[in-house]
Order: sequence, then C-alpha cells, then structure tokens
Amino acid sequence: MTETELSRITDAFKALSDPTRLRIVRLMAANDEEVCVCELVDSLEVPQYHVSRHLKELRNARLLRARRDGRWVYYSLDLTDPVVKELAEVVRRLPADLFREDQKNFEQQMTLRVGGRCRAGIQKKHLAPNVRVRK
Repeated sequence: MTETELSRITDAFKALSDPTRLRIVRLMAANDEEVCVCELVDSLEVPQYHVSRHLKELRNARLLRARRDGRWVYYSLDLTDPVVKELAEVVRRLPADLFREDQKNFEQQMTLRVGGRCRAGIQKKHLAPNVRVRK
C-alpha cells in the first residue's frame, strides 16, 4: 500500500468520525439512493446549514459524488471507488436500531418524491431558517 492510498483511507475514516456524517453515510448505504439536502435535513432533523457543511466534508474526503438536476443537487456514495464501497458495507452492517428514527424519517421523505425526484423542499420549517418552506 502506498502512502497516498493510506492517506486516502485515513481521510475517509476521519470523515466518518462525526456522528452526523456517519448518519448521512448510513442512510445512503442502507438505501442505495441518491438524496438531496432537503431530504437529509428532514430525515436527520438537522439544520440545513449543518447538512450542507457535512456533505462538503464527505465530498472533500471523496466519499460522495454530486449530480445536479435543475435546482436540486443529488448526492450518492461513490461506489465506483473500492475504499468507499468497502466502507459502505461496514457502515451498512452497523446495528440498525441505532439509526431507526433516521430510517423511518427517510422512508417518509421518499414518499414525497414526484417521479422519483425530490420536489418538496424542506418540510420542517424550524430546520430551515431563512429558507422559504413550500406547502
């Protein structure tokens, strides 16, 4: 293993050392689903600016990829990367009861999709200061 490869793996573990980032990766790994910021905000019940900051950290660690669709950006695990694929498997095996509430909220969020895409925006107003919530 080269120093660069070892550094890459270390960066990935550092990114997962935060509870919110671990919860984000767990939702993505367990559901094999692209998600947008607003879906994560409502699923994790964490303010939008926190979710955005954590997604940036996960992207900087090269765990995620992003895809723009109109005004939405969808994030997913970069499972083409062997390190990410292995980490996703490990995270998926963590006890489900630790993430039960996140999963329940996530499943509710998925019912709001239109044509397989998020079109609802953030539903929990208290998590989106200065953001207009759609009704």
